[in-house]
Amino acid sequence: MARRSADPLTADPPLTRRPELDATMHDRPDAADPLRELAQALRRFADERDWEQFHAPKNLAAALSVEAAELLEHFQWMTEDASRELPPETLAQVGEEMADVLLYLVRLADKLDVDLVQAARRKMQLNAQKYPVERARGSSRKYTQI
Repeated sequence: MARRSADPLTADPPLTRRPELDATMHDRPDAADPLRELAQALRRFADERDWEQFHAPKNLAAALSVEAAELLEHFQWMTEDASRELPPETLAQVGEEMADVLLYLVRLADKLDVDLVQAARRKMQLNAQKYPVERARGSSRKYTQI
């Protein structure tokens, strides 16, 4: 069996995390293991509280959106320079909001059997095609405008 390239721009990874759907799971980089462990911990956390009934993908996506908005709220009305040099207290609050976003995203991916690392690698591949270096370098324009 051929090993996958570690280069996210040349790999063609599957999007599922289920072994029965991905016969080459053992070839995955170790970077996915912390996300799997986090997903398992979140599953246990929800099970212990009987929250599974509330964790439909639609609800998790909505909660993720709310948490992303709470993250954005910390940067509202800031200058770009100020956003790069957050005071320690603000940075701690931003970190908590980032954690909330990550937790909901990992929970949603777990519910839908999406391997986030593999999906991100695939998305990087697609973005590399849409934004070739020679056309996109130094530009913030959308791929349809470069």
